Amino acid sequence: MYRISELAREVGLSRSTLLYYEKLGLIKGQRQLNGYRVYTNGDLQRLKLLLQLQAGGLSLKECLACLDAKVDRQLLEERLAKLETEIAQKVQAKALLSSLLGMDSMRTWHHAMDKQAPDAHFDWLLKQGFTEKQALKLRWLSQDMNIHDQYIGEFDAVFNGLERLGPGSAADTLRAWGKLPDSNGAVLEVGCGKGISTQVLAYHTRGSILAIDNDELTLCVAKLNLAAQQVSELVRFVCASMTQLPFDSAKFDVIWAEGSAYIMGVEKALKYWRRFLKSTGFIIFSDLVWFTDEPSTKAKMYWSTQYPDMQTVAYRIEQIKRLDFEIIDHFSLSQEAWDNYLQPLKAKLMGHATGTIDTTVLSDLKDEIDIHDNYLGEYGYQFFITKLKR
Repeated sequence: MYRISELAREVGLSRSTLLYYEKLGLIKGQRQLNGYRVYTNGDLQRLKLLLQLQAGGLSLKECLACLDAKVDRQLLEERLAKLETEIAQKVQAKALLSSLLGMDSMRTWHHAMDKQAPDAHFDWLLKQGFTEKQALKLRWLSQDMNIHDQYIGEFDAVFNGLERLGPGSAADTLRAWGKLPDSNGAVLEVGCGKGISTQVLAYHTRGSILAIDNDELTLCVAKLNLAAQQVSELVRFVCASMTQLPFDSAKFDVIWAEGSAYIMGVEKALKYWRRFLKSTGFIIFSDLVWFTDEPSTKAKMYWSTQYPDMQTVAYRIEQIKRLDFEIIDHFSLSQEAWDNYLQPLKAKLMGHATGTIDTTVLSDLKDEIDIHDNYLGEYGYQFFITKLKR
């Protein structure tokens, strides 16, 4: 026999809880002559069985029903399904917390946020202490804030000495440039990088070029490249963000963005940049697009994480028109443009001994090359030559 305080200790419940259970009829105390309630071993076992049922996720009411009648199988199946959902949510929460603490990769989370809430994600990265330049590189390169600095260092080591960070060719640049009615205007080149396209434009313009990039070191390389080609007097370089251009409105005849608009997002870039165009101005940009409505599963999965806003050519054209631009022309980058990027990169990777590149960087680049080798043609870069509607 157990007094209520003894029974409470045995099952780890409070006295008030046991009195409540007694009121529900779960246990039945017997009052002795001295006024104390006592409970039997049967009461103890019934309480332990109740606790086990509650551990399975059943409510008190459901537990009482199971104690007094045959178990409701459908009820248990429903509870099991609910519990599995809760466990999955807990596992996801645990993974996120461990990632935020730097214990695991944050790539999956960053991918999801960039797809679901890109602007809020970017603002959040800035609040974590990343500069705009770092946050942009984190989104399109390392994709993991926990390893960002190391990743960028290893990435730069791979691309050091390589001319291009992406596909392109002088012939394609000139083909797009040739769609302009004249070459006397003021050109703003957004995301000039090492100045590869800047050199081509400088040779063929009779106007001026203002080239911007948010990386001072890259701009130094661009300046040296143009000085060597003796065309630097036509070009002025400014270290600035494409998202916060430090220029007056209606200043430029042409905005040139070869392979850089995706960093902001094409729609957001066109909406913002148009204010810096004269009324007859052009925006010429290239963007990675789908050439098919039904890409291969592996290619689609890869680009869903690398470029969530990747669209078909038809979609981009309609998007451009909705933003009050005319399509003057559009065309796909040539195989030469891809060879200019991929062949030096493959040679550089082959020249690295195993272990000299961080595993994540090496794996990422190999994955990218594998996708290009097997699926290039289902997608590619497309030049869009657009003009403001009057």
